[in-house]
Amino acid sequence: MWSLLPSRVDRRVRIIAWASLVCQLVLVGTGGLVRLTGSGLGCPTWPECTAGSLVTTPEMGLHGIIEFGNRLLTFVLVIIVILAFFAVFRMRKVRRDLFWLTLIQALSIPFQAVLGGISVLAKLNPYVVGSHFIVSMVLVRITATLVYRVYHGPRGTSAATPPWYALTTRVAAVFVGITVVLGILTTGAGPHAGDADTHRNGFDPKVIEVLHAVPAFAVFALTLVLVAGAARLGLPRLFPILLLAVEVAQITVGLVQANTGLPPLLVGSHLVLAGLLVAAMTAVAHTLESDTDLTKPVEVAAVAAER
Repeated sequence: MWSLLPSRVDRRVRIIAWASLVCQLVLVGTGGLVRLTGSGLGCPTWPECTAGSLVTTPEMGLHGIIEFGNRLLTFVLVIIVILAFFAVFRMRKVRRDLFWLTLIQALSIPFQAVLGGISVLAKLNPYVVGSHFIVSMVLVRITATLVYRVYHGPRGTSAATPPWYALTTRVAAVFVGITVVLGILTTGAGPHAGDADTHRNGFDPKVIEVLHAVPAFAVFALTLVLVAGAARLGLPRLFPILLLAVEVAQITVGLVQANTGLPPLLVGSHLVLAGLLVAAMTAVAHTLESDTDLTKPVEVAAVAAER
């Protein structure tokens, strides 16, 4: 069995890394579906779905099915994380970065499950639900880093960009974080809080929408600088362009939903785009340091470790 585990980063490792990222984004989408369909209390208790039953019952109707379905996806994530952990376990001594990224994912699963349970027991308190989403964004960042590292090797020790470019990237990343947090507060103040009877956070929806838009446009302006700088300096352009594309989609959806009464489909798309925004920003940030291609050394070190 040991010989079946990858001794270097190969196609299997890359596929599992991508699966980890995709699964986190899917969970963001299904979590949004729970809120947008008013199914946040479709399973009114935790860890059971209803009193005396671990699964949804016919009495809970469609809301129970949606909420319970979202809970079941946790088991899919468990399988993927286990596969990811064992995919890098054999090379853990020479690719400690991959080992720790997969381990953190594994440790996050019970934490997220408990936090989700607290959200239910707290009757979808907007701040508890918001913290649940923040943790999801952190996990999107971690899995995006995993995908980047399986292609580009461990983090290098030298800068790969000029200081002004690195500073612009880091400032953009800060504004991305602010945008996400204000987006959470905007959702908590609006009509899609997860259940018809759920308390809102008390913020004026119109005011918080404007505040949410300010850092979003700041990120857009900074990304234009990054794209232009990458083209002028001959730096990698793929990730800045992808970041810009996600922002254009995110801003477009945000403006349309704000002016059309917040239709659930657009709000859900906006949530998934937030995850893609974090992933793309993560990739851009990782281009600031030089990459270390350890493909061959990993193979040699892995064989030496086995001996």
